[in-house]
Amino acid sequence: MLVCQGYPGEKGFLILEDLATVVRLGQGVDQHRRFQPEAMERTLACLKRYSERLRELGGNPRETIAVATSGSRDSQNSAEFFQTVEKQTGFRFQRISGDEEARYTHLGGLLEGMAPQYTTVIDIGGGSTEFKTASGGMSVDLGSVRYTERYLKSNPVTDEEFWSCQEAVDQVILSSGLRAWRDSLTGDIRLCAVAGTATTLAAWFLGLEKFDAARIDGLKLSRGDIHRQVEELKWRSVQERCSLPGIEEGRADVLLAGALILWRSMELLDFSEVIISTRGLRYGVLQMRKLASK
Repeated sequence: MLVCQGYPGEKGFLILEDLATVVRLGQGVDQHRRFQPEAMERTLACLKRYSERLRELGGNPRETIAVATSGSRDSQNSAEFFQTVEKQTGFRFQRISGDEEARYTHLGGLLEGMAPQYTTVIDIGGGSTEFKTASGGMSVDLGSVRYTERYLKSNPVTDEEFWSCQEAVDQVILSSGLRAWRDSLTGDIRLCAVAGTATTLAAWFLGLEKFDAARIDGLKLSRGDIHRQVEELKWRSVQERCSLPGIEEGRADVLLAGALILWRSMELLDFSEVIISTRGLRYGVLQMRKLASK
């Protein structure tokens, strides 16, 4: 939840609250095509806290822009769930398409000094991954939760599971048209990664015991850095991952799949480094509201 006065880039822009909670709403959606009871309970509890906090800051949940992404597009009971959310919290969720998610993420993920025409933003979510430039992009069904549930079922994962997952990730990247899309971009375009997988890998790389957006924003990680993190996550159990700095319990079990998606994207789409941004979708939605109000 992002609560602010003004819009990013404007004089007087002030962030009042910027919260992120791992609720895993998409857990089980890939297999069952429905939100699961425990996942809905976690999400509803989180949104109730957000609603209370928003009111404390003087905001109105019914006037908030609330968007739902990949899991809501795949789940057959998403409309029913979000009706319950509205009744109990006031938040009115709008389900956005993969293309809209990619567009908002690109707009919101750019840091100061990043030229939109020379920056590709990658957003690795639980169910899908978005690739976006100023001129276009793609959304593919590669997600950290989706691919953990499909392939990485042991703790720690087995070699067979890992290689099956990598092969599946590679197949999606190579068969989805992403390679042709990459070839159409300028040679000096940079890759910027947003969302939980990227910021968690950055926090771990920096050894942060507490999340620090100021240190994470703008951090550059090489393809080799990401590969080494994948290799370490591969042999560690979920419990061991939780003991590493910067990795929270709600992220530890799906981080390997997310890191693998990032590494293989960099490898197959020829990006030698990635810049990390703690911004993304929520900032992009805010910017779109600004543009729509003009």
